[in-house]
Amino acid sequence: MESVSTYLIITNNPLVVECLPKDYAVEYEDITYREILVKVRDMVYAGHRMYTHPLSGSVKPNETMFKSIVVGTDMKSIDIEHCNLMMNALITCDKFRPLGVKYSDYHIKDFQLIDYTLLCGALDFDAIAGLSKANINSY
Repeated sequence: MESVSTYLIITNNPLVVECLPKDYAVEYEDITYREILVKVRDMVYAGHRMYTHPLSGSVKPNETMFKSIVVGTDMKSIDIEHCNLMMNALITCDKFRPLGVKYSDYHIKDFQLIDYTLLCGALDFDAIAGLSKANINSY
């Protein structure tokens, strides 16, 4: 991946904010998985590039509530492939009905960790190093 200053992490995962070093630009909002996709779609339509896939990982959109997507900080011409990718991600997200499950804190933390480690893999960042800043006993 390019220099840290060339991208922005859009997330609803508080673990990302807690564990990534401050030199990573993170935009955190307490919103739904789908709302993260809509936010990134709007950014892509404005000319931002995506560095990570909006549906990365094997966890279905209705099985987790956390999503982190890396986008470029600068705006360029609109990339039709990225626009189509975001449109299809939203269609896919909408296909999955919410499970109606009330997850325990334990499971919520697992979903945060899954999203965080997927992001760290894309960033080539040592996830364990970041977790050392978090309260490990709670994970």
